Amino acid sequence: MFIRNGKYYFMWSEGGWTGPDYCVAYAVSDSPFGPFKRVGKILQQDATIARGAGHHSLIINEKKNKYYIVYHRRPLTETDGNHRETCIDEMKFDADGNILPVKITNEGVKAQKVK
Repeated sequence: MFIRNGKYYFMWSEGGWTGPDYCVAYAVSDSPFGPFKRVGKILQQDATIARGAGHHSLIINEKKNKYYIVYHRRPLTETDGNHRETCIDEMKFDADGNILPVKITNEGVKAQKVK
């Protein structure tokens, strides 16, 4: 869970790790105690890049107002459901504060200094 602009965002992984429905979803509330309203999925597999995108965490750079989602996924070349790779991609918001769907990439984010 994290807070942004007075709203509490609660995120979780759902679906089966080895299935096509494994993803990250979220809900929003005005209080850390709820009630939370489910908004939808923000991170899903991309059949051209990887399967099983989920089981995530966040890095927030408050000085630059940047959010990064750290997650694992399974490369397309792997058939073992337990093989995972860790990835970092940027997480963005629309003008209403909704989390935009995260585009999983092969490149991830560029290295940067944290000050």
